[in-house]
Amino acid sequence: NLEQHKHNAHTHVYNFSSLRLRVQNLSNSLNYPPTIRILHKNTMISSVKHTPFSASTDFLPKKRFLTPTLKFSPLPIIQNSIFNNKFSSEKPLHISSTQNLTFSPKEQQKELKTQCNAYEADRSRPLDINIEVLDEQARFEAAQRLKIGIYFATWWALNVVFNIYNKKVLNAFPYPWLTSTLSLACGSLMMLVSWATRIAEAPKTDLEFWKSLFPVAVAHTIGHVAATVSMSKVAVSFTHIIKSGEPAFSVLVSRFLFGETLPMPVYMSLLPIIGGCALAAVTELNFNMIGFMGAMISNLAFVFRNIFSKKGMKGKSVGGMNYYACLSMMSLLILTPFAIAVEGPQMWAAGWQKAIAQIGPNFVWWVAAQSIFYHLYNQVSYMSLDQISPLTFSIGNTMKRISVIVSSIIIFHTPVQPVNALGAAIAILGTFIYSQFLVQDLGIYVTKSKPSLQ
Repeated sequence: NLEQHKHNAHTHVYNFSSLRLRVQNLSNSLNYPPTIRILHKNTMISSVKHTPFSASTDFLPKKRFLTPTLKFSPLPIIQNSIFNNKFSSEKPLHISSTQNLTFSPKEQQKELKTQCNAYEADRSRPLDINIEVLDEQARFEAAQRLKIGIYFATWWALNVVFNIYNKKVLNAFPYPWLTSTLSLACGSLMMLVSWATRIAEAPKTDLEFWKSLFPVAVAHTIGHVAATVSMSKVAVSFTHIIKSGEPAFSVLVSRFLFGETLPMPVYMSLLPIIGGCALAAVTELNFNMIGFMGAMISNLAFVFRNIFSKKGMKGKSVGGMNYYACLSMMSLLILTPFAIAVEGPQMWAAGWQKAIAQIGPNFVWWVAAQSIFYHLYNQVSYMSLDQISPLTFSIGNTMKRISVIVSSIIIFHTPVQPVNALGAAIAILGTFIYSQFLVQDLGIYVTKSKPSLQ
């Protein structure tokens, strides 16, 4: 009868005080230790496996109360594997399922002892790791690196092509004011067509935006024309060597006109820039004062353009290629009357006929290529500012200048002395060091607000 009563047993839940009374009664009646499963969920709850009796048990001898036998297993080593047991490792003393808690007939032969496994909450952790999230992040970072690489490669290639065609046009048609005007006109026309055809979204501007843009456009116009004048008089490599000294002008203007002080490493980095430019200028075989002064004026103008852009355009919503498009349009309006006054249509007509006679119809394609690639490389430069950090941009700008100098020397067979090459290398290295100190020591993202487009 006892075996049959065990087989038909049921599970009841009591609080701890009622449990002690029932254990006392069962122990006195059966002389058998009860099965106790202790759970923990906010409060202590006990579950007792017992056998109800339909018959009286007064004939059994009375026994003293026996304390239930409880066994606790040691803390398990949690691993990233799936456990198929009755207890969950994610919550302490928690039963994840009540299935299979009843005993089969075979198990009834064994001594009924419950093993209570306790787990520490701080030692449990999620066993399933979402690998897909990590893979997606890795793919995103790889795509970003590829995108930046494409931006840099396109930027350098377009800049090299522009400088080559620009020098070819200026050699055959030495009118830098008209050449500069055509470059801005072509870029403005391209952006107007892009906005009209919805290829690019037109910017939302107001009168305040154009007022803030005006001083930036004036400085940009002066710098663009001065750089073109320099390239019409000296080699492309020499112009870019001198233009690598722009950081020196930036520091001097900021210090003496605006009273801004910079850390000593930034000032020390100017020494190789100034020394390298001076060494390259002294040893230049085809030195020309107009070409040298054009590059210097271009440096100074672009410094003021950067300052005006940083101060006047702060908080404006227009950015990227749309900002450069608006800048080109306003610069075109400023430059056109001055170009007509300085050179004039009569000089342009005579120079155009002479260039066509010397070069042929290909000269027209040279002018078109020079104008198109000028706008494209500047547009890619502004687009890249939204994707990379200033430190990365400074590295890319340094590598761009090196690629232009080397390619122009190879294509135009520019004679270079070893001392001249050494001066160029020192100046470019100083520019790179200056960029590193300015971004790392000060933490200012100057490049994003004032990129060196030339």
